[in-house]
Amino acid sequence: MENNKQNTPVDKSLLAAIDLGSNSFRLEIGRLDSGHIERIEYIKEAVRQGGDLDEDRNLTPESIERGLRCLARFAERLQGFEATHVRAVATQTLREANNRDVFIKLAKKALGFDVEVISGVEEARLIYQGVSRFLPQSNDRRLVIDIGGRSTELILGQGFTSNHTASLHVGSVAWSLKHFGHGEFTENAFTRAEIAAESIFDTLGVNFSHKHWDVAYGASGTVGAIADVLVQYGRPVDTVTKEGLYWLREELLRAKSVDKLRLLGLKEERKAVIAGGLSIMLGVFDFLNIETLNVAKGALRHGLLYDMLARDNEMIDLRNASVQRLARKFDVDEAHGTTVAEVSCKLFDKITEDIQFANGERESHARKLRWASMLHEIGSIVSPIDAHLHGAYILEHAEPPGFAQSELHCLSLLILGHKGKLKRLEADFSDRIFVMQLACLRLAVILCHARQMPNLRGIYLQYLGNKITLSLPKSWPEKYPQSYYLLDEEVLVWQKTNWLFALNII
Repeated sequence: MENNKQNTPVDKSLLAAIDLGSNSFRLEIGRLDSGHIERIEYIKEAVRQGGDLDEDRNLTPESIERGLRCLARFAERLQGFEATHVRAVATQTLREANNRDVFIKLAKKALGFDVEVISGVEEARLIYQGVSRFLPQSNDRRLVIDIGGRSTELILGQGFTSNHTASLHVGSVAWSLKHFGHGEFTENAFTRAEIAAESIFDTLGVNFSHKHWDVAYGASGTVGAIADVLVQYGRPVDTVTKEGLYWLREELLRAKSVDKLRLLGLKEERKAVIAGGLSIMLGVFDFLNIETLNVAKGALRHGLLYDMLARDNEMIDLRNASVQRLARKFDVDEAHGTTVAEVSCKLFDKITEDIQFANGERESHARKLRWASMLHEIGSIVSPIDAHLHGAYILEHAEPPGFAQSELHCLSLLILGHKGKLKRLEADFSDRIFVMQLACLRLAVILCHARQMPNLRGIYLQYLGNKITLSLPKSWPEKYPQSYYLLDEEVLVWQKTNWLFALNII
C-alpha cells in the first residue's frame, strides 16, 4: 500500500515546541483545546551534549552529529508546519559552547526552523509558565525547581505569574562528570558534590528562603527520574522527600558504581547522571529547608507552547511589556520612540511590498524593527553622544523576559547601527531583511530629527539588487532642507558598505 503520510495536510491548529536540553532533546506537539494545550505527540531522545564540551568549551564533532541526527528526525515529523507554529530553544550547554553559532546554523538546516539560544532567566520564566498550567489554580506562593543537565533554575511565582527567577551553573551532567567522573559512588564524592552544590545555592542569599513560598515543586528530568525510582520502593507517587533522597543515596553507595547500579524505575540513560542530580537535590533540600517536593507535570516545552499562543496575540506578547519596562527604566523619551517606530514600520511596509513572506514572517520582522525603534535612545542615559554604543551594550547584556538571545542580538545591532558609520558594524550585510530594517530605522531617525511626526506623503522606499532608493516629492528638498541635508549625508555612509543608498526626486 502506498504511504500517503507526506501528502496529508498538516493540521493548522497544531503547535510544536523543541527543547534542546543538555541531557535530552524533546519535541512536544500540542493543540489548543478549551484554554488548555492537549498533547498530540511527544518525542524524547537522550543526546547528552552537556557532557561533550571539550577543554576549550566547544561542542565535540561527535556531539554535534548526535544533535543534528536527532533534529533531522524531528524535522521529518514537522514537515508542513508553519514557522510561526514551531519554536525551538537551546539552554545551558549552547549558552556555554564557544562554537554554538556553528551548531545553530547546522541545526537550523537539519530541523528546517530557527533555533534560539535563550538566557537562564528566560528559561526559568518559560519553565514556570509550563509548570503553572498543570497545577490547580490557587493563591499559593510557589517555589519551582528544575535541575537540568548543566544548570538549575529556581522560580518563585503565584498563579501564572513568575515573580523572581534565578539560573545557576549546576546540573546533573556537569556534576556527575566533575564529582563522579569514573562512575564510582563513594561517601567522599557525595559529600564533596553536595557541599559544592550548596555553595552555589548560597549565592541566592535569602531570596528563596521558606518565608517566600508555601509549596515547592520540582520540574523535569532529575526530579522526575528520582521520583520514578522512589515510587517503586513504596514512597508516595509524585513526591520526593528528604528521607527518600537519603535512602537513594545509600542505595548508590551500596552499588558502588554505575555498572553495578540496579534500581527499579531508573532508565538506562539516567544511570550515568543520577549521582550528580541526587547530590544537587540534597544540596537544595538542605539549603532551602525543603521537606517535601511535589513533582510537577509541566516543563520548559509546555511553557514554549503557551508562549507561542501569547505571541499570536499582539496585545499580550510579553516582549512588548519588556520593551516598555526597559524604556521606562532607562528614561527613554517614549513619545519620540513611538514616533520613530511608526515611521520605521511604514518605511518597512513600503520597502518589503514586493517580497513574498511566509505566514507571519513580515509581522515578526516588523515587530523587531518597532522594538529597536522604541529603544534606539536607551543608551542616552549614559551618554547622548555615544548613545548607540551604550544602547547596544545594554541590549546585548540585558535579559528582558520573552526574548531569545538571537532577538536581543538583532535589536542590539539595529540600535548600534541606527546612526554613525556603518563600515565598522559587525553585521551580516548579506541578510537583506536586516539591511532593510537597518535602513528603515536610520531613515526614520533622520526624518524624525525634529522630534515630531514627519510628512511621509509622496515618499517611497524601494530596493533592487543591492540598491535602496528613497524617492521624494519635487518640493521636498526646499520644504525640509535640514532633513534633505541629513539624507544626502546618508548616501555617503552607505557607500562604505556593499549596499548603495540613493535619493530620487520625483
